Amino acid sequence: MTFSIVARNPVDGSLGVATATAGPAVGALVPHVIAGVGAVATQAMTNPYLAHDCLARMPAMSAQSAMDAALAQDREPQRRQLIVVDRNGSVACWTGSACDPFAGHLAGKGFAVAGNILTGPGVLQAMLEAYEADAPFEQRLLAALVAGERAGGDARGTGSAALKVFGQEAFASIDLRVDWSEAPLDGLAALLERTTTGSYGVFFNAVPKRYS
Repeated sequence: MTFSIVARNPVDGSLGVATATAGPAVGALVPHVIAGVGAVATQAMTNPYLAHDCLARMPAMSAQSAMDAALAQDREPQRRQLIVVDRNGSVACWTGSACDPFAGHLAGKGFAVAGNILTGPGVLQAMLEAYEADAPFEQRLLAALVAGERAGGDARGTGSAALKVFGQEAFASIDLRVDWSEAPLDGLAALLERTTTGSYGVFFNAVPKRYS
């Protein structure tokens, strides 16, 4: 019931997740990021502890090893979908055999996309291609969602969306959610513009930072 992207920005090491679904409040359970560690989207019959377990392991493990270890502790891995990227840009993907169709994932260099209850595989291909365009990191993440929706997206429509990016600081540089809307991606784009430009952009840039 969800389509998502996880990625590491090779320019500065930022980590991000963007996600959308037919239901409400996708940002509450699907996207998880820790600065300097990794980013995870956990979806289908969502188990948030898969993301927590992956992130807890990734300081000492690769994305693949952390994901495999987390899934080994899950009682129903066949119902889960998981995409993971670590601080080095290594990715890992899992789509369980019991995820509702169409379900699948694709991996690129330093990023991965996945979805379930999609209109078809073209959704994932469109997301992959959109992310690879030349644009700022957060815009590329959002563009992947927009392209996925235009390609058919969630077969039931889109009701909520979220975008989360961490740089080197312990707090997010971008943490946006549209919890319920008839056009959540439009709302997310408007929020991104409002929070990265103008007076709020000036304010946020003045927030005390330890690593930049």
